[in-house]
Amino acid sequence: MAVGLIIGTGVDARAFVEEPRFGPVRTPWGEAEVARAQAEGCDVVMVRRHGAGHSIPPHRINYRANIAALKELGVTHVLATSAVGSVNRNMAPGDFCVLSDFLDFTRTRPFTFFEGEDGRVIHTDMSRAYCSGLREVLLDVARGQGLRVHAEACYACVEGPRYETPAEVKALAMLGADVVGMTNATEALLCREAGLCFGTLALVTNWGAGIGPERLDHEQVTQEVLKNTNRLVSTLRETLRRLCERPVRCDCGVTGV
Repeated sequence: MAVGLIIGTGVDARAFVEEPRFGPVRTPWGEAEVARAQAEGCDVVMVRRHGAGHSIPPHRINYRANIAALKELGVTHVLATSAVGSVNRNMAPGDFCVLSDFLDFTRTRPFTFFEGEDGRVIHTDMSRAYCSGLREVLLDVARGQGLRVHAEACYACVEGPRYETPAEVKALAMLGADVVGMTNATEALLCREAGLCFGTLALVTNWGAGIGPERLDHEQVTQEVLKNTNRLVSTLRETLRRLCERPVRCDCGVTGV
């Protein structure tokens, strides 16, 4: 089987593959840069969410090309990393969480493969926003690695690239969000449309605005990821190994791209 790996802020592809070689893959939605390799006995297709050198802001990522490229290369399961801010006082910086649901507050980015251009209108079921099978494996591995990990977390996806205001953080908490980020919900939706199982291990890197005393900056987020890189990578590598030994079975697939 082939597993997609979407790596985000602060995570280096070389943590999984010694010399990853990224190259373009053409899709109907543009080009995606991917690297194909072997890791933990798996065929792995890696995508750097923000491009080389973290050069693409969240609202400019070509999410459709990234997910379509994974699909075209035979990927069936996708694992992602995510650096998130916390709007839940029980989820502190340094904690991990396995995302279980999302709230989508993005506004300008393309977010669907189904534009109706072929005469079909498709309404995708999102009753389970993340693959239950992948979530179970991620949680089991994370606990086995000794991580402080939360079994469920609702991810609020905002447009970015700015951080949220204190009022927005309060509102997100009132709506049921636990953590906030700028990318993951779009990936979750597109993976569901493409019929790909999708799971995310998120690292809480900071308190949301107004909760902690600090001003927010990207360097703080990156440093928190770097502090926890070994634990994050170890958990994902073990998850890859388990998936290739025993793929999860679920009903995530729909008629996709």
